[in-house]
Amino acid sequence: MRLDRFRWWHIDEVLPIEADLFGVEQWSPAMFWNELANGQFYRVATDVDGTLLGYAGLTVQPDEAWVQNIAVRRYAQRRGVGRILLEDLLAEAARRGVRTVLLEVAADNAPAQKLYAAYGFEPIGVRRGYYQPSNTDALVMRRDAEPTGDGTDHG
Repeated sequence: MRLDRFRWWHIDEVLPIEADLFGVEQWSPAMFWNELANGQFYRVATDVDGTLLGYAGLTVQPDEAWVQNIAVRRYAQRRGVGRILLEDLLAEAARRGVRTVLLEVAADNAPAQKLYAAYGFEPIGVRRGYYQPSNTDALVMRRDAEPTGDGTDHG
């Protein structure tokens, strides 16, 4: 598997994944265009033959970062793709000196919550009816990087 920068030409490849995984709550092409145009950190994971397996995005602000999405094709799930994408996002946040990473995950998405918990994310709140039109609640999760112990915070 290979990670690369998410570019505009990947948008058409990710739309079927969005439709399959998120249905009526999927992101539109314009939403992806906006993220890329604003310089957000997005990655794609591809197989050895170049097939796009998944993608993930991170919005970095001065004092925190937000995981925007992590999505993996159904047939590629439970093969470590999501884990590798998450590790890459967390590494980017650390590289930029951001200690706090937050995300929203559907309250009924136990596998994703388990993955995030394994990386130190803890629930800090609920956004009622966040996902529309299903009216599904979002669990807000937060991860704070550990101080390095040498007097500096490297994330």
